[in-house]
Formats: sequence, structure tokens, C-alpha cells
Amino acid sequence: MNGTNHNAANAPDSMEILGLSPEAVIEKFRSSEKGLSSEEAGKRILVYGHNEVAKKKKRSVLIEFLSKFKNPLVLILLAAALILVFMGDLIETAIIFIMIIISVVLDFFQEHKAEKAAEDLKKRIAVTTTVLRGGALKEIHLSELVPGDIIHLAAGDVVPADARVLGAKDFFIDQAALTGESFPVEKNSEIVNAESSASITNWTNYLFMGTSVISGTSEAIIVKTGASTQYGEIIKKIIEKKPETSFEKGLSQFGFLIMKITLILVIFVFVTQT
Repeated sequence: MNGTNHNAANAPDSMEILGLSPEAVIEKFRSSEKGLSSEEAGKRILVYGHNEVAKKKKRSVLIEFLSKFKNPLVLILLAAALILVFMGDLIETAIIFIMIIISVVLDFFQEHKAEKAAEDLKKRIAVTTTVLRGGALKEIHLSELVPGDIIHLAAGDVVPADARVLGAKDFFIDQAALTGESFPVEKNSEIVNAESSASITNWTNYLFMGTSVISGTSEAIIVKTGASTQYGEIIKKIIEKKPETSFEKGLSQFGFLIMKITLILVIFVFVTQT
């Protein structure tokens, strides 16, 4: 993701945004009622990065395939096959290799198919939004949004980034997935005081990336994009590699212990029979 490191560093403080008037927020982001110019938006892409959440670093197909051979059972079978080669048992060796290839290929394609399905599902989500650029409404790709952009939202839209409401009419948002609230909440442009801002459920002038517009219309200014958004922070925690649990470590150690014992037994049988 281009510019991810800059994005987090340059993201504004949400708590401060809550307490500013719409006019002050526009001024803070050096924007205007006509929105940003295309030139200025291009410059900000370089500073904040593209409006994309964190994602796992993709490995090449070959590396993904070869990683399937790290399974202890596969390693045991490979070791057995190699020993059978030296013993001249080519038929049994071929059978074992066929078993290994079938197992690895099935495992690889099952995982690859699941990942592709997830990618296809992401592509079906709306990828454009209505933004005010140079005084004209335009449809742009979500990834091109930058802090300072002014967007227009209506019923059925998904909020493309964290934003501060500048104006709203009967505007209700479903943010249950993020905050756990059972019912849609009304959003407006009124200032939220410091006491109320302690809980994000009280951020009535703030829109969260990934939440859905239930009804009404709104004009809002983008304040955070990509990994800097509340949604982005959650995604980062989800895809971070979690440390192995004691059970997982024990299971892995047991698997390698079985592999070692099997290898020793095979060598012993090979030595005693020759």
C-alpha cells in the first residue's frame, strides 16, 4: 500500500476534530467549500497515501506452494520416500510421492480458492464515491480520497473513510459493526464537547469508514483515510501475525518429535536389513 507509513504519521487527531465547527475543520485541512483541486489532491496522496486499509503482504504463488511442504507429516513422507529410493523400492517411492503431491496440491488450491473468493467479494463492494473537486461533483475511486476532500453521501452509500459532518438532513448511519449499537444513529454537524467525546458512541458529528447510510443526505469532509481510520486500526489488529499459543507450540513440537522418531526407526530398519 503506497504511503502507509506517512498516512498514520500525518493523520489529524479525531478528538480535536469533534470540537471544531464545520468552518474550522475546512480551514484546518486547507480545503474550501468547493473542495480540493485535483492538483492538491494528487499532492496529498503522496503525503497520506492511498485510502486503503492494511492488508497482508502477498507472497508469490511458488512460495505459497512450497510452504505447504513444511507440514511435519509431509516431511516424514518425504524422508521415507528418499530412503526407499536408496533401497531401490521405486514403486513404493512413486506411491508416496504421488500421495505427497496430491495432499499438497489439494491444500494449496483449497486455500488459494478461499483467498480468491475473498478478493472477489471485496471487489463487489462499491469502489467509487461522490466527491467535490474544484467545485464540481465527481465520481472517483475510493483509494484516491485524501483528507480535506468533501464528499456527498445518501441512503445506500457506505462511508468511504473517516469524515466530519459538515451538513446533514435526516441523516442516519448504521455503525453497529463498529460500535455495537443496535439501532441506526443520527449524525449532524453540531460540535461534540470534550466530556461527550470520551465514548465513540457519542461522536454524533463523526462518520466511520465502512458504516452504512440508512437514510437522509450529508456533506462531510474526509479527516482520516486508510490505515489511520478506526476501521483500518481494527483490520491491522486482525491481520497481524499472532504469537503461537502454548497448545500450538506443543502440537508443532510433537509433530517434529514424531518425524524424528519415524526417521530414526526407518534408518534403523534400513541398517538392520542391509
